[in-house]
Amino acid sequence: MNILISGGSGFIGQALSQYLQGDRNTSNHSSTQNTSANITWLTRDINQAHPDSVSLMSYEQLKTTEATFDVIINLAGAGIADKRWSDERKQLLMQSRLKPTQALLDYIERIANKPKLLLSGSAVGWYGAQGDKVLDETSGFVDDFAHQICDSWEEQASLATQFGVPVALVRTGIVIHPKGGMIAKLLTPFKMGVGGQLGSGQQIMSWISLQDWVRAAILVIDEQLNQTPKAVDNMKIYNFTSTTPVSNRQFTKQLGDWLNRPTLMTLPEWLLKLMFGEMATLLIDGQKVLPTALLDLGFEFKHQTIQQALHQQI
Repeated sequence: MNILISGGSGFIGQALSQYLQGDRNTSNHSSTQNTSANITWLTRDINQAHPDSVSLMSYEQLKTTEATFDVIINLAGAGIADKRWSDERKQLLMQSRLKPTQALLDYIERIANKPKLLLSGSAVGWYGAQGDKVLDETSGFVDDFAHQICDSWEEQASLATQFGVPVALVRTGIVIHPKGGMIAKLLTPFKMGVGGQLGSGQQIMSWISLQDWVRAAILVIDEQLNQTPKAVDNMKIYNFTSTTPVSNRQFTKQLGDWLNRPTLMTLPEWLLKLMFGEMATLLIDGQKVLPTALLDLGFEFKHQTIQQALHQQI
């Protein structure tokens, strides 16, 4: 199986690539786990560091290549929580998602042998800030910048269906791993004993372990590839979140317990807004997002608690 990944060098992309190339001890699911996949990362830097087992393709090469791929996985995009949201940053966040997606659409339109699936990233930010209201793939949204960026990304990716390529839109929550993502950014202050809750601590955090994210992606790919042509869904939305969202206070306590450090500090809401401006909504406004579509596929989570996710091996 040949798989093209945009954003392959990122936190999730690297773990997914490693798994697809043979580290299959974290899943019970079928077809892609039986043979090691050939992975190509789509990149703007053809000289970037990468595993020897991974091939690189530039966006310029994508314009003319005759190479074909069974599955395309679209994860490219600047980190939404990495910097304060200035007007310039907002533009970068949007274009860093839309430009790679458009490049993939141009390739899909041009190539005769179409991929069997485009799995395209998004985030639970699509739902906007809705507090502790229970949300699933059928729920509506609150219009804010997080929604706008996710909605634009999803809308563009969905255009692949016009060329006969099914699309799986993946709305990801906070991805938990002991050595990467959000946890990596929190380790230093928490180890120093100055970690603590954000604002009221009541805001709900929808999360998923990195291992479960990878396993869920494999299941979605397998489900699509194993369907008969007449049964193939043109587009499907999946929430990649655990079934046990937690409050920020609960998350803080579990992270402190894991590190054996106190978590007595509180960053008040007014200070977070002063420090981060509009981006503070990611920290102080919650979303309670459940993975109904994954559960309907029979997916079983390995990590139901933050503590389990912090002890995962992948």
